[in-house]
Amino acid sequence: MPSFEITPIGTVRNDRTDVQHTDNWGAVRSTITVDDRFGEASLQGLDGFSHVDVLFLFDQFPDGGDFREPRPYRGRADLPPVGVFAGRGPRRPNRIGVTSCAIESVRGHELTVVGLDAVSGTPVIDLKPTMAEFLPVSTTQPEWVSAMMSEYFQP
Repeated sequence: MPSFEITPIGTVRNDRTDVQHTDNWGAVRSTITVDDRFGEASLQGLDGFSHVDVLFLFDQFPDGGDFREPRPYRGRADLPPVGVFAGRGPRRPNRIGVTSCAIESVRGHELTVVGLDAVSGTPVIDLKPTMAEFLPVSTTQPEWVSAMMSEYFQP
């Protein structure tokens, strides 16, 4: 397969720096500073949306290594082993993360969001407004996921 290069469009700044502290992101306020090369109007119109999908790189997380064997989710022995594409964690082949975040404010090159699960300094590779028409009507997931995620976005 061909490889490709991605140039970040901006950077995350917040008070989270420990990549091993992976819970309680709900109240985390992050400011994404978009690179000057996109101009002052690059975020214009985004303030009309309640949420934005932030695509970012898990660049500070240790390399995941071999992805062929299922592993217990989040390294927890009490959770079932899953394949690399059955989870959303940072152990990924291309280290790409995506989170839908509430938009708090848009000012010039700065977008402030709440609930982004990325540590300070994380490169952002794209932003897309969250649109209701792209959201699934209903989703299903294993019960253990709901239990495990119950504290993930808590303040």
